[in-house]
Formats: sequence, C-alpha cells, structure tokens
Amino acid sequence: MARIKGGMNARKKHNRVLKLAKGYRGARSKQYRVAKQSVMRALTSSFAGRKERKRQFRRLWIARINAAARMNGLSYSKFMYGLKLAGVEVNRKMLSEMAINDAEGFAALVEVAKTKLA
Repeated sequence: MARIKGGMNARKKHNRVLKLAKGYRGARSKQYRVAKQSVMRALTSSFAGRKERKRQFRRLWIARINAAARMNGLSYSKFMYGLKLAGVEVNRKMLSEMAINDAEGFAALVEVAKTKLA
C-alpha cells in the first residue's frame, strides 16, 4: 500500500487558523505558529468577554434603576425590597427600560414599593 503524506491536511489546518487571524497585525496574521497562539488567546478572551458583557449590562441596569428610584425618593435597595414585598416580579432590564421610557409607570412602581415598606 502506498504511503500518504499529511501535507494536505496540515495545509488545511494552517489555512483555517490563518483565516481566523485575518486582520491581525504583522506576523500574527502571516505565520502559522504565531497566528495559532494569537487565535487561541483571542477565542479564550471572546468566551470570557461574553460572560463579562452580561455583568456589565446588569451593572448598567442597576445604575439606571438607582438613579430613577432616587429621583422618586427611594434608594435602589429599598425599592427592590419593596417590590419583593409587594410581589412584583419585574426583572432589572425591564425596570431600567421603564425608568428611561416610562417615567410615570416607574413612579407608580416606586409608590407601590413605598407603601409596602411603610
């Protein structure tokens, strides 16, 4: 049986990595060994970045809710606790949207929270 060399598979693997490294600066986009390291690190960072983005959005929503709640005379923690006592289950993303786009509706929720705290 004839021997089959692995050049075609190696070339395919190299091209796959170099395609992912397209746009990188210098040797990172030209040389396989350097590109492979850069791509591995970039893929790791992108995974971590997707998790980090969720944390950053939650922080943003909380900051917006806190600002709007304080404008209505209540701190963020007391507002959230009042909503919990009232049995209002609205997530932070929606509360943040309400704080920006529907100030009257948010003020009504603050009043509900205040009555439960009193």
